[in-house]
Amino acid sequence: MPVTVVRFNLVDPAPTPESLSHRYRSALEMAAYADDLGITTVQTEEHHGAENGWLPSPLAFAGAVFGATRRLSVTVSALIAPLYDPLRLAEELAVLDLTSGGRLVTVAGIGYRPEEYAAHGRDWHRRGRLQDETLETLLKAWTGEPFDFHGRRVRVTPRPYTRPHPLLLVGGSSRAAARRAARLGLPFFPSAHLPELEAHYHACREEYGTEGWCMMPPAQTPLLHVAEDPDRAWALYGKHLLHEARTYASWQSGAAMRSAVRSRARDVEELRREGVYRILDPDACVDFAASAGGAGSLVLHPLCGGLPVDEGWRSLHLFGEKVLPRLET
Repeated sequence: MPVTVVRFNLVDPAPTPESLSHRYRSALEMAAYADDLGITTVQTEEHHGAENGWLPSPLAFAGAVFGATRRLSVTVSALIAPLYDPLRLAEELAVLDLTSGGRLVTVAGIGYRPEEYAAHGRDWHRRGRLQDETLETLLKAWTGEPFDFHGRRVRVTPRPYTRPHPLLLVGGSSRAAARRAARLGLPFFPSAHLPELEAHYHACREEYGTEGWCMMPPAQTPLLHVAEDPDRAWALYGKHLLHEARTYASWQSGAAMRSAVRSRARDVEELRREGVYRILDPDACVDFAASAGGAGSLVLHPLCGGLPVDEGWRSLHLFGEKVLPRLET
């Protein structure tokens, strides 16, 4: 059976404190329902300063999900690691690892929006060095032993639950990211299907004499919504999917930026033809899972682009009642 994922980024095209509160609380209820179904993972992410409220605090949200669930993991993909104080980040991730019993997966990315660095007082031009310092500090901090940091002797407590440390992957689409992961002996998570980058990562591992593995996204990772009548759902809700796709595309202007879910669609019809976002009826969703042959993930996105909460619940219930049981047989 493929890995099953529910993705949340809490986007709302016209956010108010009331609408966002409802959306956040609904996401936690959906995570609890997904956990009861046996869904594998909740995936979340990090962006700052977005007018549509795109989630800026994935660790706080992950903690809330852990409090509402018992089994599923939470993958933060990606955490913009250079924006954090390294010692505080080591503490935050250790506490999440302890409270969840080891259910946290963190993909440490470097980010691709200079304005996010500016807003947090970080130097965009030093992002590589900041990433190196952050990752190196996390690995030292989680040993529980004293170490030197910025000219002073420090010790981070408590130690995490997971040994030797919480699952930490290095994300990115550059050779520098692959080399960084290899040097530190950390697994590598390319941001898209990039076999040449995986080969570079393993070559660097050989050079450094480190262990590691690569979690390569498949060539296509569509974001799924389940509806009894896909034509009707596209007509009613396609604008929400397009809102997210256009927002994300506007942040990816650089040619070097590559993503497994990047869309170039300019309208709803083009988005539907493109296939990055898909609305499937239950039978088509089962067929899609079968065509994947167990490779990759089924990624549900029940609140995509500000989808009405009731529609998000309909999608999850259809998946839980009419798709998931057929994947288990």
